Amino acid sequence: MFTVRQIKETDVERIACLEQQIFPDGWSYEAVRDTYRQDNSVLFGAFDGERLIGYLIVYYVMDEGEIARIAVEEGSRRQGAAGHMLLKLEDFCEEKRIAKLMLEVRESNEAAAAFYKDYGFEEDGVRKGYYADPAEDAVLMSRRLGR
Repeated sequence: MFTVRQIKETDVERIACLEQQIFPDGWSYEAVRDTYRQDNSVLFGAFDGERLIGYLIVYYVMDEGEIARIAVEEGSRRQGAAGHMLLKLEDFCEEKRIAKLMLEVRESNEAAAAFYKDYGFEEDGVRKGYYADPAEDAVLMSRRLGR
């Protein structure tokens, strides 16, 4: 069983390590640390005991939030961690009066797009050539929150 909580600065290095394992363009330790320290960001982690198995990074301004990263280590996928992090994010959004969440997903990442659709996200358009390594379009998705 896992728990979800807001990330502490002592967790930043573990996020950076997972970034390198999961993404071909993983964020550096400095990039994760700088994001953590921003006033308009929030990071949540899914933990199996003390072990970080997934994380969620969101930037927000006024009543909108953008999911920059959501990731779960390979051996812990499809066990509900990502969904639980999204639920924790919804609570945070309610507190901060964030009414809309947005994100981009690789066009070929059908599993992620289906996951987002299951959580109420809808496709808004395509951003051509958004990703590199490999080059690929991004599908833009968003979801209204609250009433």
